Amino acid sequence: MQPGERRTVLPCVLHLPDMGSARVTCNVPGAKLDYDARRYVSPPFVSIAFPPATAGHRRVEYELEVVAIHPPLAGIEKDARFDGFRRSFLNIFQVNPRLQMLANNASSDIVPFTVFKYSEVALRAPPLAKGLTCLDLVRMTLDRYLAGTKGYGQAGYGLVTEGADIVPWTTPYTSLDSYPSLLIAACNYINGAKDWKWAREHYAKLAEWAQEMMAADRDGNGLIEYPASGNYGDRPTANRRPSNWWDTINFGHEDAYANALAYRACTLFANVARALGHKAEAELYSEKAQRLRTAYVPAFLNPETGILAGWRSADGRLHDYWFTFVNGVAIAYGLVDAPVAGDIMDRLVRQMAQVGYTNFHLGLPGNLVPVRKGDYAFHETPPQVHGVPRLEDGSDGFQFYENGGATACFAYFTVKALYQTGRIQEARRILNPMLRSFAAGEFQGFCANGPSKDWRDWAGGCHGYEGFLVDSYLALLGVFDELKVK
Repeated sequence: MQPGERRTVLPCVLHLPDMGSARVTCNVPGAKLDYDARRYVSPPFVSIAFPPATAGHRRVEYELEVVAIHPPLAGIEKDARFDGFRRSFLNIFQVNPRLQMLANNASSDIVPFTVFKYSEVALRAPPLAKGLTCLDLVRMTLDRYLAGTKGYGQAGYGLVTEGADIVPWTTPYTSLDSYPSLLIAACNYINGAKDWKWAREHYAKLAEWAQEMMAADRDGNGLIEYPASGNYGDRPTANRRPSNWWDTINFGHEDAYANALAYRACTLFANVARALGHKAEAELYSEKAQRLRTAYVPAFLNPETGILAGWRSADGRLHDYWFTFVNGVAIAYGLVDAPVAGDIMDRLVRQMAQVGYTNFHLGLPGNLVPVRKGDYAFHETPPQVHGVPRLEDGSDGFQFYENGGATACFAYFTVKALYQTGRIQEARRILNPMLRSFAAGEFQGFCANGPSKDWRDWAGGCHGYEGFLVDSYLALLGVFDELKVK
């Protein structure tokens, strides 16, 4: 899609999540379909229009070819376990037509700290149509960010909306995971598409992103820091969000999740710089990656629990709520040595059993114990008990949304870490029920009580709001890890 134009160039793929895909072609060269989507209207909609014949083109023929687009992995075509993988592999690629960029869904926000996820899936995706790949959609999105477009998580997002239904980011500083995500995505695009021309053209701007990312290491200890303190009780207000994707939990200062992404970004960008002949910058970012890795485990490993805490606040305290995704991503990205990594995953598995979480068809909770009130932002009450003050220990809000709610979002990293550390049966115990839920379409849509299925309590009650959240579908990459062990 071209900036500012609610039309998509053909050929394209019309993908109906959890239902199927149609490849659309036309006999008229350069033909485009009209495409629009809104969520804050009644009724919300996604619309696609096929322009009719004109005086200039008196005969217009559109062909919709039913296709199943997924990686051609040996052995999965007739295996019912992978029905959801085959049907839903493209679900993560949702373009907002009013912003012409990959977004949370077709009518939702563009979010820079999720772009790396699109790129991870795009690396493994087959072509969509002649001359069109998923990596092209990643590049299209990166081009907008490189040109100065802001997304949720970046200071200034919401000042220009292009008529899109968005949630502004009113925080005066950019989230700590935004630049790492954009850099990972850019490097994945370059390596996957082998587009070194694009890399050379945009290298200077990519280097600016890398510099801004690492400039957040304000005390020189190797870890990047967020301006908000993350101190207990120093809760964000409406105009100040926490430091990463989990934006209702008071992540701040030294954020273990964002630092894991920064390590990955430094490593990948050093390789790109080296390939382009920027030897000094390649050495600089290799050194920054190594310093970050050296500092990481000592900074975040909690001696009381034996796992990685979510963040270390400015007052020096660790904030550890048994975050599954923090430990998973750190291990998946190679920040933790093998013996410690295995011990961490064993502890997480035992903790899941201890707290009684077994409904893996719902995904995974981001945290396994309640987030205390002083570390949970915005939500004063559980969603269905308005007006009742929350308990200080957070137990009355537990299992609702990001305070322990079950979701497919980020479950991939925990599953991958289990495979990576040789805990194969434990990984399958989580992944297989999730695959059945993907096949049944259980991670999108709304429940009878109103909220959506992308967030559940542990009994399966719905507490989400997007209706369709692309982050859920990163978990499909767990199939690649499963097939490796066969």
